[in-house]
Amino acid sequence: MTAQTDHNTAKPDRTVISVDAMGGDEGPAAVVAGCSLSAKLNNQIAFILHGDQDQLTPLIDRYRELRGRCEVRHAAGVVTMDDKPSQVVRTGKDSSMWSAIESVRDGEAAVAVSCGNTGALMALSMIRLRKLPGVNRPAIAVLYPSANPQGFNVMLDVGADIRADADDLMRFALMGISYARNGMDLSRPRVGLLNVGTEEHKGRSELKEAYDLIKAHEGEAEFDFVGFVEGGDISGDKADVIVTDGFTGNVAIKTGEGTARLIGIRLREAFKYSPLSRLASLLAYTSLRRLRHKIDPRRVNGGVFLGLNGTVVKSHGSADATGISAAIKLAAQLSDSRFNDKLAARVAATLPSEETQT
Repeated sequence: MTAQTDHNTAKPDRTVISVDAMGGDEGPAAVVAGCSLSAKLNNQIAFILHGDQDQLTPLIDRYRELRGRCEVRHAAGVVTMDDKPSQVVRTGKDSSMWSAIESVRDGEAAVAVSCGNTGALMALSMIRLRKLPGVNRPAIAVLYPSANPQGFNVMLDVGADIRADADDLMRFALMGISYARNGMDLSRPRVGLLNVGTEEHKGRSELKEAYDLIKAHEGEAEFDFVGFVEGGDISGDKADVIVTDGFTGNVAIKTGEGTARLIGIRLREAFKYSPLSRLASLLAYTSLRRLRHKIDPRRVNGGVFLGLNGTVVKSHGSADATGISAAIKLAAQLSDSRFNDKLAARVAATLPSEETQT
């Protein structure tokens, strides 16, 4: 795979974000537009865009704010949403996704961002970046809109792996605590374990075992364990970190996103019902805009792969320029806070020494 520099990323003090420009449903035009939005908002970031040079160069040239802040790294291959992760691992070395991860592995970029195939992205990230000592399974963490003062809860895992035993759930809790502490400035996060009820006798055996394991680490890891929480607490104010397995978490966030879209559709229908309701919509315009802003899934677009020797942000496959810009903003924030170093230190300090050996 050849590297082609078309736009110099000049300033050494800028945070460099490695972007898989060919992943996602909207194609490279949306990805480049998202980079442009980010560049307007933050003059301290630069980009390495990975993909077809002939497609990317004219797209980048449309945006003045990207001049001198973009490098195009040519990669002919594209990982599709239908590709199997195992196939990508074997044959995807020429792909934009592989190239984007390599830039983080080689220290050229601080964070990788991709809208592509989640399974393939996780598989490549695990192989090329490797897991942190003390982590059995990486997890994908997202910020979920909530009634808490910070406006969001951390929820993990939301799709890295559909399986998770009690030990995995305990380690997810430790990673989620580090994310909440460093990403939302919560000195003592509250942790809840997602279950079908709050009573201690409910749930599968691994959940009951995870309950005891998480509780046992409460003091040394400096968090408050609130016990079992239910689905309604994901967006509530009972906990700051919601821990679950990847299957349940993925269903939960997609249900939430679908519900947010349905609310928007039904509100528009209601305000078009009659001349009086249309007048009411005009009077409530400011409040409706504020509501739309708060429940817009694009604002928190970006799941963070936790537990790897490098930071990867997974954007929604259907993300538009606004969503991609949100994922890049998250990537820059994680880099600026040296989040991955702090997470590694937290896991190593909390788990027994024999568990932290590679």
